[in-house]
Amino acid sequence: ITELSCLFQLILATWEGGYNLQCQNLHSAGEADIRVAKVLWWYYFSKVIEFMDTIFFVLRKKSSQITFLHVYHHATMFNIWWCVLNWIPCGQSFFGPTLNSFIHVLMYSYYGLSVIPSMRKYLWWKKYLTQAQLIQFLLTIVHTLSAAVKPCGFPFGCLMFQSSYMATLVILFINFYIKTYRRAPSRTAGKETSATTEIRNGFHKDYCAAANGLLNNKKAQ
Repeated sequence: ITELSCLFQLILATWEGGYNLQCQNLHSAGEADIRVAKVLWWYYFSKVIEFMDTIFFVLRKKSSQITFLHVYHHATMFNIWWCVLNWIPCGQSFFGPTLNSFIHVLMYSYYGLSVIPSMRKYLWWKKYLTQAQLIQFLLTIVHTLSAAVKPCGFPFGCLMFQSSYMATLVILFINFYIKTYRRAPSRTAGKETSATTEIRNGFHKDYCAAANGLLNNKKAQ
């Protein structure tokens, strides 16, 4: 709900304030800048909630879910946005949160539907969420660099930092995508094929037999 509200409020505030999509400074939109800053404070609050995921994983001993990507993404967003809201809380800063809020609406919709057993067979589009995240990062880089190529008064150093940070996310998410959606299916398929072949030819030391509805491992004769 917070993400959806941020999305609509940012779109309305920047539209009514006449924000320049190519480059927007920090002080020319008057009341619209104040409105954007207020919305971004709520956006920051959502980052705090997301950061709590890591703490919950630790408390529940879900160490497999505490990956470098997870910790890096949430910990850095939590700190970076504190700096943004103290020094550059409006202007060019609106674009990334607007895209990110849209992506998170899609993500939370997916996770919400996944808890409904009858809906799980329709949730074939998980990998496209990761693709959408990558597109989000790339668009943010393009938008950020556009303000560096044709300046409007937004701090140049902040633009360079934003672009560099987004580049690290692109690299990490591409790595995640390859490991999750490219390599894993091939390895799984290979293992299944190998196991089936060995069982059929009698070479595997163990085989699976169905008995009383359960799978039991027995030593091959």
